[in-house]
Amino acid sequence: AGAKDDTFSVLDLAEYTKNRPWWRKIFAPSSGSSAEKYNVATQLVIGGVTGWCTGFIFQKVGKLAATAVGGGFFLLQIANHTGYIKVDWNLVQRDMNKAKQQLKFHSSGNEMPPEVKSRVDEVIIFLKENVILTGGFAGGFLLGMAS
Repeated sequence: AGAKDDTFSVLDLAEYTKNRPWWRKIFAPSSGSSAEKYNVATQLVIGGVTGWCTGFIFQKVGKLAATAVGGGFFLLQIANHTGYIKVDWNLVQRDMNKAKQQLKFHSSGNEMPPEVKSRVDEVIIFLKENVILTGGFAGGFLLGMAS
């Protein structure tokens, strides 16, 4: 009968990714701010999408955490009221006073520890270099929290 001519084309992935600039921009090792690598629309889209996802997850986890904390507090109050547990309010008051004293002690010095200061400086530099990306993230985060 008839013989089939099986010919296959070879896909060169290196060439394929070179023709996809967004792929190379996202995963290529590069230094510098996102403003140097992406145009304004790309920065807004990336920031907005990641912000929306973060806000949406934050909202869901926040509701879950609030429910867990509120439910736990409610159960503790029921257990206290029915006599299953007894709260030593003098001990609670003493521990709260200790915590207040420690907060006053740590807040009396206005200077931040150097490791915290260096991290804060890094964040400020990042925010200044990536204003559009950060703005998109903030907007997306608020939309994610609202949805």
